[in-house]
Order: sequence, then C-alpha cells, then structure tokens
Amino acid sequence: MTTHVLPPSQLTSAELLGATEDLELIAQTVVEGFLHGLHTSPFAGFSVEFASHREYMPGDDLRHINWRLFGRHERLFVKEYDAETNVDVHLIVDSSRSMMGEGKWSCAAMLAASLVHLASRQRDAVGLSLFADRLLTHLRPRGTIDHQLELLHTLAQARERPVADRLRVLHEIAELSPRRGLKVLISDFYFDEEELADALAHFRHYQHELILFHVLTELEANMPLSGLIRFRDMETGEQIVTQAEVIRDEFVAEVNRWQTDLRRLCSAHDIDYVPIHNHMPLPLALREYFQLRSQLL
Repeated sequence: MTTHVLPPSQLTSAELLGATEDLELIAQTVVEGFLHGLHTSPFAGFSVEFASHREYMPGDDLRHINWRLFGRHERLFVKEYDAETNVDVHLIVDSSRSMMGEGKWSCAAMLAASLVHLASRQRDAVGLSLFADRLLTHLRPRGTIDHQLELLHTLAQARERPVADRLRVLHEIAELSPRRGLKVLISDFYFDEEELADALAHFRHYQHELILFHVLTELEANMPLSGLIRFRDMETGEQIVTQAEVIRDEFVAEVNRWQTDLRRLCSAHDIDYVPIHNHMPLPLALREYFQLRSQLL
C-alpha cells in the first residue's frame, strides 16, 4: 500500500501562516458574522454565566485566567462563559483512492490546514474526520494548541485507501457529531448523486451549516492535453486509450454538467458549493470564497 506524506513543515510553513494572516484581514467581517453568527449568545442583554474552563491561548484576556488551577496543574486555563462559547468547525475530508492522485490530496490537506488556522484564531473548536470506504479518523472538535498540532499531523500523513463507493460513512459521521456547527466537506465528489443528497440532508437535519469544497484537477477542469492519451480510473483501475482532440469538447461539457448538478443540489439544501482547482494558488481560492461569503451576509 502506497503512503503519501506531506511534510508537516509544509503545513506550518511561513508561507502558509502568512497566507492565513492575509486571509484573516479579508475574512474579518466574514468570520464575525459567518462563524460567530452561528453561536450568538442566548444571554445577549443579560449577564453572562460561567460555563467551563479551557486551555489558555495566546491573546486571551489575562483577567480570565484561573490562577488556582494554575497552582494545582502548572498550566494556564481561562474561564469560558456562555456568551463566549464558539462554534464547532468539523472538517470532513475524503481520503479515498481518487483523492491521492494528481495533487488532489496535497490541495485538500493544505486547504484543511488553512481552515484549522483560521478557525483556531477565532477560538473555534476544530475537529477532523478522514473517510474512504469507512471512517478512518475521527477527532472531536477541541480548541487546544496540542489538538491543532494533532490535526496538522494527521493531515500531513495519508495512506492510499480503497474506493469510496458508498456514502454510509457520511451518515455515520453525521450521527457522531449531532451538535449544531459548521461542517466542511472536502472531496472530488465521485459519488452517486442520490446518495450524496441523502447524506447532505442528514447533516442539514441537525441544522449544520455546510460548505462543500470540490477539488478538481486541471485535467478535469479543462483537459489541456493533445494526441493519444490513456485514462485510468483512480477508483477502479479501469483504463481507456483515446485521442484528446476527439473527446475534449464532450469531456469538458460533461464536467460542467457535473458541477452544475452539484451546485443545484447544494442550492436545494442551502449549502455553499466552492470549486477548488489544485493548480490554483490556495490563498487565492480561499480569498475568493471568503469574499463571496461577505457579499452574502
């Protein structure tokens, strides 16, 4: 079995952190309305009440540190109140065989890592599920720095998995995390449309906000090839040989129809659909998305 490893340094590089900082400026109003809008305090206009403790993060108000806990545990904890309780951001990433070729996994992992940084900076708890034919990894949303590193480490290593030919696994994920929050599904969406519709409806049943990031290769988007070409299905291994010029127009038209169907499906469930081409600079792709969200708010 082939192992694809994305160096952790690539996920936490200065370039990625710089891109996150840049995106934070553009997404500032979006984050406040889009993420915090999901968890407006039910005690607005009333005095807030103590809810729990969480581990201290850089930037937290020092007035909220519980120094008694520090004396017992030699670790910093801050008091969290109901008015400050943040949303659970749950990243659900397709790790099946088709996602392991043509730079798709690298794109998906970098996208997920960027969202981990953005959500964590807003003090939102972040979780991660990797799936293929079954659930491979499920990390419940948490807001600690150690947990963020665990998420990045998990994304930095991926094994080639079997075909994700059925979507029962998405129903399993929906049942594992019924608490209302933000679900981000990252995939190439080589799924049966009716099964995908049922899975999305399951998430919406729990009133989750959903974002679908559709990872596409340059080949899938535009087929910039010529001459004799060999296609191999990454899921089944089936191969065909043909002339690029003969099928290009029909191929591109079929991909466009596929995306149109996905957009229509998402629109029917009030879900955001965001295509991401793996040849696009990731900061640009994210910037366009957050600009779109700011226009919709």
